Amino acid sequence: MEYRELGRTGVKVSALTLGTMTFGQQNTEAEGHAQMDYALEQGINLFDAAEIYPIPPKAETQGATEEIVGTWLASRKARDKVMIATKVAGRSSVIDWLRDEPMLSRQTPEQMREAIDKSLKRLQTDYVDLYQLHWPDRPIRVFEGLEYRRLGDDAHNIHEILEVLGELVASGKVRFIGLSNETPWGTMSFLKLAEQHNLPRVVSIQNAFNLVNRSYEVGLSEISYEEHVSLLGYSPLGQGYLTGKYEDGALPEGARKTLFNRLGRYEQGNGPRAISAYVALARRHGLDPSQMAIAYALSRPFMTSVIIGATSMEQLKTDIDAAELTLPEAVLEDIENIHLDYPNPCP
Repeated sequence: MEYRELGRTGVKVSALTLGTMTFGQQNTEAEGHAQMDYALEQGINLFDAAEIYPIPPKAETQGATEEIVGTWLASRKARDKVMIATKVAGRSSVIDWLRDEPMLSRQTPEQMREAIDKSLKRLQTDYVDLYQLHWPDRPIRVFEGLEYRRLGDDAHNIHEILEVLGELVASGKVRFIGLSNETPWGTMSFLKLAEQHNLPRVVSIQNAFNLVNRSYEVGLSEISYEEHVSLLGYSPLGQGYLTGKYEDGALPEGARKTLFNRLGRYEQGNGPRAISAYVALARRHGLDPSQMAIAYALSRPFMTSVIIGATSMEQLKTDIDAAELTLPEAVLEDIENIHLDYPNPCP
């Protein structure tokens, strides 16, 4: 397993991160523990969670993922062997069940203090290594689409959020801070305000990156290079589509689309054509489509760690083995040709 520096911290993280968002819904506690055992054995030293996990978020399951990670940490006495990342939810017009008092999710000082304390309790630890803002608290569209779309007139509260994060770092509850699903403007604003006010500097950004969504390359990759903000790339398999398991309309038992039918972005426009082209390319070169997709993400010079997630040990082993795959130049050239035909069809 290769290890790469997290931001400017001097701390090295594994090139693969274990994502845990299926724990507590698609995966039982025992299955989650088995995945974490295997990931640690294979050299993965960063596990990623969030307060709203498992996904899709529901009041009755919220927090179960962190609880499963917590029971693993306690039973394995493994806190010093892994880095734990988790996230605080951002602005939402529907999530009103996260806090002690019914209120819509926001990144206000009160909600963030409550969120970290609840996460620490569920995780059975005194601190988290990386505390991330799950999505911006600004009134903007998040999670899909390429263009900026402002959804309200509220002033942004980045300085206030940074002050609270500084408080959490000073208290010892958080080691490092990061962003997620953030824009170039937002990332640079956090960096500028941190420098101006002597507040913690973000060390990472967790955004989607895969063969059908390379939008990170357009504006954010330069920030990773020049400001040393590490990309933790999630959804390298396009929520399973790049494995080929949904080809020709297949609906495998237990798959996320089969269970939840909420992956529509991969079925619009040129998405299906691009996905089929990448799956066919992998098979033409004798490669596993999943491993080709993960290996491609790992090969990007601005990538620090690729977040993988699985519902079975077979899937997890396949994904982890991708860390040993170096893609031939012919494959990389074919990937770029498909990208020219279908640029970012599933942002």
